[in-house]
Amino acid sequence: MASEATTVQVEGPEGVVREMRVSSPSRVLWPELGITKLDLVNYLVAVGPAFVEANGDRPVSLQRFPDGVDGEWFFSKNPPRGAPDFVRAVTVTYPSARAHPQLVIDEPAAAVWAAQMNTVVFHPWASRAETSDFPDQLRIDLDPQPGTDFDDAVPAAFELRTVLAEAGLEAFVKTSGNRGLHVFAPIEPTAEFLDVRHAVIAAARELERRMPEQITTNWWKEERGERIFVDFNQANRDRTMAGAYSPRALPTATVSTPVTWDELATVDPAAFTVLTVPERLATTGDPWAGMSEKPGTIDTLLDWWARDLESGLGELPFPPDYPKMPGEPPRVQPSRARKTEE
Repeated sequence: MASEATTVQVEGPEGVVREMRVSSPSRVLWPELGITKLDLVNYLVAVGPAFVEANGDRPVSLQRFPDGVDGEWFFSKNPPRGAPDFVRAVTVTYPSARAHPQLVIDEPAAAVWAAQMNTVVFHPWASRAETSDFPDQLRIDLDPQPGTDFDDAVPAAFELRTVLAEAGLEAFVKTSGNRGLHVFAPIEPTAEFLDVRHAVIAAARELERRMPEQITTNWWKEERGERIFVDFNQANRDRTMAGAYSPRALPTATVSTPVTWDELATVDPAAFTVLTVPERLATTGDPWAGMSEKPGTIDTLLDWWARDLESGLGELPFPPDYPKMPGEPPRVQPSRARKTEE
C-alpha cells in the first residue's frame, strides 16, 4: 500500500511557491498533545520569515526524531540525502580539525524539508555560512541548576543585559524552551571562536561578581550549588543551542521564543508552544526583527578578560570531547582530584 503523503505550499524568494511533499503527515511527534508531523510543518510555514531571519545563512545541525520526541534521536550534521536543489550546504571545521558540510537554511521551505526528515530541533551556529570561523553573535546560556528555576534566571538576565551594555553591546533575550534563558548580542564577525569564548567568560565572571549568591561559572556540577550556571562552553566552535523559534523535544512542545525585555519579568515560557507561537508572532511581531543591524564589538569584554588574567583568573575547562587547550585547568572532577591527592 502506498504510504500516506500530502503537499504543502511554501512561499519562496521572488514570489516562488514551493510544493513541498510531506510523507506520513499524521505521524505523532508529541504524543502528550497529539501534535503531528504536519502540525510541525504548518508551524514552520507560519513562523517561516522570523525563523529564517533568526537561523538562516548559518550552518545548522538537525536533531531528528524518527519515532517522535519520546523515541530515539540523532544529530545530522552532514546534510541528509535527497535535499532539494534550493537547499545548500557549507563546509565547516570542527574542533578536531575535521571539515564537513552542514545544511544552511535560506528560506522557510528548507526548514519544512528538514521537518519532513523528522527534524524537531534546529541548532544554528553562532556564525554565518561564508564566515563560519568568525561568530557574529555572542551567546550566553543561563542554565538553572537543581533548586532553581526559570524565575531565578530572569533577574540574572536583566543584570547580564546591564553588564553587556557597559561593554558596548545590545542584548536580546529568548526563552530556551525549557527552564533557562538565552541572551544574545550581535557582534562584528572579526574574532574567532576562542576570543568570543573568552569574551563570554569575562561577561560571566562580571555577572558572578555582581550576583555571587545567584550566579556561578563553576564547570563542575558538584560546585555549582543552587544557582544559575552561565554555560560559557556554549560559546565554543560547534557548540550550539536551540535556535529562535525552534521547537523543543519536550512533551509540551515548547518553543525557544524571543521576548522583549519589557515582558520578560512576567513571561511564562510554558505558554510558548508549537500551537501558540504563530498567533503570538502574528499579533505582537518579532522581538528579534532587525537584531543584526547594529553589531557591536567584543573589545571591552576582551579587556576585561585580560584584566582577569592579570589578577589570576585563567582559562576554564573545555568540553570533554575537545583536544587539550592552552592554559586549560586539569579535566578532573574536584572531588576526585582531592581523593587522588590524599
